[in-house]
Amino acid sequence: MTLTTIHGWPRQGPGRELKRAIEGHWQGTVSTAALHDLGAELRAASWRQQLADGLDEVPTGDFSSYDHVLDTSVMVGAIPDRYRGADPYFAMARGTQDVAPLELTKWFDTNYHYLVPELGPATVFTADAGKQVGELKEALALGLTARPVLLGPVTYLLLARPGALELLDRLLPVYAEVLADLRAAGAEWVQLDEPALVQDRSPAELAAVDRAYRFLGGLTDRPQLLVASYFGHLGEAFPVLADVPIDGLAIDCTASHDIAPLQGKRLIAGVVDGRNVWANALAKSLATLQSLAKLTDRLDISTSCSLMHVPLDLDAETGLDPEVRPWLAFARQKVRELAILKRGLLEGPEAIAAELAANRANYRARRRSPLTNKAHVSSRTAAIRPADLRRATPYADRRAAQQAALALPLLPTTTIGSFPQTDELRVARAELDQPAYDERIAREIGDILEFQEELGLDVLVHGEPERDDLVRYLAEPLSGFVTTKHGWVQSYGTRYVRPPILAGDVYRSTQINYHWTTYAKDHAGKPVKGLLTGPVTMLNRSFVRDDQPRAATARQVALALRDEVVDLEITGIPIIQVDEPGLREGLPLRQADRAAYLEWAAEAFRLTTSRVRATTQIHTHMCYADFSDIVPTILELDADVISLEAARSHLAIADVLDGSRAVGLGVYDVHSPRVPSTQEIVALLRTALAVIPADRLWVTPDCGLKTRTWPEVTQALTNLVAAARQLRAEL
Repeated sequence: MTLTTIHGWPRQGPGRELKRAIEGHWQGTVSTAALHDLGAELRAASWRQQLADGLDEVPTGDFSSYDHVLDTSVMVGAIPDRYRGADPYFAMARGTQDVAPLELTKWFDTNYHYLVPELGPATVFTADAGKQVGELKEALALGLTARPVLLGPVTYLLLARPGALELLDRLLPVYAEVLADLRAAGAEWVQLDEPALVQDRSPAELAAVDRAYRFLGGLTDRPQLLVASYFGHLGEAFPVLADVPIDGLAIDCTASHDIAPLQGKRLIAGVVDGRNVWANALAKSLATLQSLAKLTDRLDISTSCSLMHVPLDLDAETGLDPEVRPWLAFARQKVRELAILKRGLLEGPEAIAAELAANRANYRARRRSPLTNKAHVSSRTAAIRPADLRRATPYADRRAAQQAALALPLLPTTTIGSFPQTDELRVARAELDQPAYDERIAREIGDILEFQEELGLDVLVHGEPERDDLVRYLAEPLSGFVTTKHGWVQSYGTRYVRPPILAGDVYRSTQINYHWTTYAKDHAGKPVKGLLTGPVTMLNRSFVRDDQPRAATARQVALALRDEVVDLEITGIPIIQVDEPGLREGLPLRQADRAAYLEWAAEAFRLTTSRVRATTQIHTHMCYADFSDIVPTILELDADVISLEAARSHLAIADVLDGSRAVGLGVYDVHSPRVPSTQEIVALLRTALAVIPADRLWVTPDCGLKTRTWPEVTQALTNLVAAARQLRAEL
């Protein structure tokens, strides 16, 4: 028996119905019952679609109203006391005016963000499998073969703060209760996801894995257990999992399929990439499956990980370049690829000869396409010299020149870039013709500048009202990028982005953000920052081409962005912010692979900014990840001012900074509706001043303000400016 299956599915619905319903629930226009009913409708429609596209076994439990790690915290009763009220789930996710939300950070090396479990010695775990059991019953009622998917206990604890693994023996009995509840509800198999096992794990951590799955595997009242791992190869964890009494193993075969025999265990081979949008190389995957079939008694076929990381349906992209379309596969198309591979495995390659031939032809066309290969881009990157990778003037000299040129006060205040995107702006973007839309954007920028000046901010931004999605907007003027209309992917909660597709060699075909930045400069009475996204984030927030090294692509993007940086400086922009929030998320999961990545990533940033004068101040911004272990690389970017998210972590990053660079530590959590008071911000800034000299500390929010409302932003920035002025007077 060979089945096709997946680890998970995009949650939002074909029209992002879930996003709108959840936001309506927050606003009080959608009841809890209506929200739950919509979730059930979306799940049923998704399962039926998966079945129609050729899937044999559907996952359940992968659906979430905010985050699957948060769902796990609820499942095991890890709800801190301060959230136990009328709506603890969304209080943990977003906070309230009285309590801050849980910390938000990156899910391994993806652009998805999870809510960090808050665990400690006093944590008491209690089982609550209501969500997981309910969703399984929904699928079984439709007559589907269903497999519940849970986050595994070891990864769950490792995703919390260091030391949480000590709670494993306390947590395992709760997992045992959940497994028993799922078995009673009709589950034949349950999948336990352990992606943390593709990272370097200590002997003590591997011993914990062994202990956990000997305990769970030894239970009598349980379904059959499948342990799944993805985003890399299992390495030293594989023999541990091969030896414990579990019933199956799912591996990411796009990373490595070099494994020992698994006789007596079910093997699910993830041969279709669940993280990128390129069509599968069917012949290669079929060969992999044929070799793996010799190592196990039962081989099933899957994607490498959940399909939540890719858009839903390529067929919805009616405006896509017809040359590029055959190169791509979104979630629905990947399920169809699984069905083709199953037929080829069971009936032989001749049964899918037509599909194999078409697949090979598409790969040849992609390799030979003028979009993929541009001689002038290759020549330009080949001409890069060491002098192009570093600014000519040392930081200390630049700092003095910039202080003289800008004449900013102590503790200068600014924002990261975006201001609220209102419904009126979205309607204008959808309905107005270009001249009318440009006039509308000009008025909006004028209002934003006036707002900032009245508030008393020291360095202004144009507010980015013209940008629908940060990376996608900046990718459109760059040849080599392809953008989508409906290719939404969840970043966190109800925040969805449309990652561009990096299909070929990159160069700047037209100016990126020059027009509106210079417009703002000409209409402002204070310094205005130019705003760009850095080359590494452009890569890590896009679906990157898989036919050349990422470092080579990064250099192409860096040169294209450098052209824009130079133009902005020529027009008189004194401060240029090149954001790299995606730097940390691209960090390889294995320590041995990190040095090379960090080296080319830092070089790409410096290549982008190396041509500006000493008086031009280069900022960078990073957010919602733990940057403490890459601070040396952040300093190697050679930016003049480094802005970092810090509010949710209570400025923990300050402890690893040495004060050698000017730093902006975010003091306003923009991913929560909660507005911090002036005194709360003052207290955070005092913490920062214990580490960062006052003449090198900037005062900023954590990130852009796009997702917040104007009343929230007005009050929060008013408090931020007041806090800076209070401390400025004291100093």
